[in-house]
Amino acid sequence: MIGIGTIVNFIAIILGGFLGLGLKTGLSSRFKQIVMQSLGLAVLFIGVSGTIQSMFKITESNGIDRQYIMTMILSLVIGGILGEWINIELKLDNLGLFLQKKIGTVGDFAKGFVTASLVYCIGAMAIVGALEDGLLRNPNTLFAKSILDGISAVIFSSTLGIGVVFSSVSVLIYQGGITLLAGTLEPILTDVVIQQMSLIGNILIFAIGINILEIKKIKVGNLLPAIFIPMIVALFELLF
Repeated sequence: MIGIGTIVNFIAIILGGFLGLGLKTGLSSRFKQIVMQSLGLAVLFIGVSGTIQSMFKITESNGIDRQYIMTMILSLVIGGILGEWINIELKLDNLGLFLQKKIGTVGDFAKGFVTASLVYCIGAMAIVGALEDGLLRNPNTLFAKSILDGISAVIFSSTLGIGVVFSSVSVLIYQGGITLLAGTLEPILTDVVIQQMSLIGNILIFAIGINILEIKKIKVGNLLPAIFIPMIVALFELLF
């Protein structure tokens, strides 16, 4: 069944999120703080390791060389300008606040919703897994991602609240959309383009870690278009 990987991922986040909400009531504020800091450090180094993996390659002489540097810079700058113009961060926050009012929750719903949505959607597994599900009817990558997302949802929701549960909808729309459009996107999303998108995504994951640790507020939402710049460039190359 096409899309089964995303459906399982959607359910895993909901289940993990509700399990984490049960833990949240039993955690004192000092334990919530250390869990949040641990989570921030983990996200930070996931971003660092992913960025290094995508940016560096082993040469034939067994040396290390950098790649996609100009793509990274241009994608972040152009994508950041586009995102700031659209003001994606504000729209995501407003959506979170709207949902918070509708369901009558307290606490920082928007932060949980936005943070978890970004973490679950901008990684390489989301793109590759959704493509494999759509093109090859192979949901195994998304099944593996579901386990990881479900476990992390327990941690996220234990500190960030019920907004994490609603991030499952973002995953359903994002990954489901890629799966349904897989046939159309296949000529564009080559291995090189996916690696470039993964590089940008990992940098944004690093930025999320900085936000969680409250080192500095980075508008990660406004940087989201940067992920799709390599795909847009590949589309122009294909057309012209």
